Amino acid sequence: MFAPLLRAGLEVIPDAVPDTAIPHVLGYERDRILPSRLVEYEDPRFVERLNEAWYELATSCGLIDRNREFLLMLPRGVHTAEQARRRRAMPVWQRVRLLESWDVMGAGAATFLGVRAGRPGFAMLALDNSVWLLADTYERGAGVYAVRDPAGSPGVLRALERQVEWLAAGGEDREFREEVRAWLEGGRRHRTAGGPVGPPPPQAPAAASVATVFAQR
Repeated sequence: MFAPLLRAGLEVIPDAVPDTAIPHVLGYERDRILPSRLVEYEDPRFVERLNEAWYELATSCGLIDRNREFLLMLPRGVHTAEQARRRRAMPVWQRVRLLESWDVMGAGAATFLGVRAGRPGFAMLALDNSVWLLADTYERGAGVYAVRDPAGSPGVLRALERQVEWLAAGGEDREFREEVRAWLEGGRRHRTAGGPVGPPPPQAPAAASVATVFAQR
């Protein structure tokens, strides 16, 4: 299904996503955002520089483990990138390994990781939930940024609960709703048992937006 990703230097490892992986990330606090990288379209080495920006951030923030593995959000149950763009269902994590030769922002963005080369749109997560990385396309260019410890964010916890309620009201995406509920319940059980895993009790911080991150550059 995801064979085109091999051209981008990403090998999908089937059935290997950790049970503790946070299903989705949104609503995080501003102080969790790590320094972003933005490359402007006018740069003559645009795609090359974008690849460099992604790799520099991914390695410096700990996204990629010692086996060059991490989680990549990919479409659920589709066979082509075009089908993925038409489908409304929430994507899911897949475990991937970064090969020695890769082109995430070029060949990758031209398949499941964007709309075409140099126009990325994807999310990645460290295997231990320690960092979430997003690449997206903006008015002046494309860029990447990362959020530390998304599973420990009170804002993310609240946003996930609201998203499940919203999807349930419309009868949408039952499989995704069940996955989020199971993850949230697992976090509650760990808190009750005094374990380290799972999001902390909700507070009331302000969530940052992607547009705000790059507007500040």
